[in-house]
Amino acid sequence: MRYNSAGRCVLLSLVGPLVSLSLRAKPRVCIYIPIDESGESHRLIEAAGCELVLGDGSWRSGIDRDSLLEIAQGADALMGTTIKRRPIERSFLEQLPNLRIISKYSIGVEDVDLEAATEIGVLVTHCPTEANWGGVAEGTIAFILALLKRIRERDRHVKEGGWRDPSLLGTYLGARQDGHPGITVGIIGLGRIGARVADLLAPWQVRLLACDPYVNEAQFVHHNARRVNLETLLTESDVVSLHCNLTSETRGLIGRTRLALMKPSALLINTSRGPVVDVDALCDALAEGKLAGAALDVLPQEPPQADDRIRSMGDKVLLCPHMVSANSPGTLEPAIPWATDATLAALRGKVPEHVCNVDAIPRWLDRFGDKPLI
Repeated sequence: MRYNSAGRCVLLSLVGPLVSLSLRAKPRVCIYIPIDESGESHRLIEAAGCELVLGDGSWRSGIDRDSLLEIAQGADALMGTTIKRRPIERSFLEQLPNLRIISKYSIGVEDVDLEAATEIGVLVTHCPTEANWGGVAEGTIAFILALLKRIRERDRHVKEGGWRDPSLLGTYLGARQDGHPGITVGIIGLGRIGARVADLLAPWQVRLLACDPYVNEAQFVHHNARRVNLETLLTESDVVSLHCNLTSETRGLIGRTRLALMKPSALLINTSRGPVVDVDALCDALAEGKLAGAALDVLPQEPPQADDRIRSMGDKVLLCPHMVSANSPGTLEPAIPWATDATLAALRGKVPEHVCNVDAIPRWLDRFGDKPLI
């Protein structure tokens, strides 16, 4: 079953032989999770001479691997957002011998086996638009302020008939002329998001620590953050904010041992990826008073089960449904032209921008560099 740009189902097996051959002669682009409600990018792809296959729009909340593989058969390009249930791995890629590119509307590509894609010679691109990563940075600041200023607790207290109460005292963030030194914020991952968080905190004159082995010293200086190792950051910070990619290195990065390094008064903010934090260990630390609070936009299992312990932690945890980047105007919408351009470039035999697995480029050029399809 296939879907055309108008969303109507087309059964290719019922099309006449000559027409079917003609369709199959076109490069096939499968947008497994379409997000372009205007259809403008779909028309652009078709105008370039491609056959367009659209998945069900409801799959944005989750698509299973078998359904994806069914509509992806024969695809030269895949486009979509993040697949939650099961990633695109080697056995999946091996069933798509013509595939040139997986063009993601999102920033994250952890749902694709990059190592397998690299070895096979499939490019994986993403769209680091400011609407997305900038929204995450702004949301991070909102989390920090909500926790430090006790916003939820004060709101509930007044609505329940209370008024000023010493237990609702907030925290003053920055350095002051009277000698108050301000709090220390530790940023793990000083890329686009972490650097923007540092910049947004600048007016508060907080003490900034950062840990990132993959950026140079100039990045730390530019964003007024002192470079430290992870252990020092966890030990000295009043707020720890996570902004790292999910990799084999960062999976479970913040577990029992590292949580034990943090101050009992400290807060943990995670707007990166759920598996970076051991949530069971986090719940233990919160329950035992070894950590004051946490704000989580992401969880290892999304959505959480009704009986998941993290949902029973009360005001010690602020939970968000993986929507910190979802702001108006635009979240993924600004990425549509980026992802479309990447797909069309690959079909023309050219290396697109924003390739995540750059080591795949030599192999990809050997396979497709001299074979434009459009």
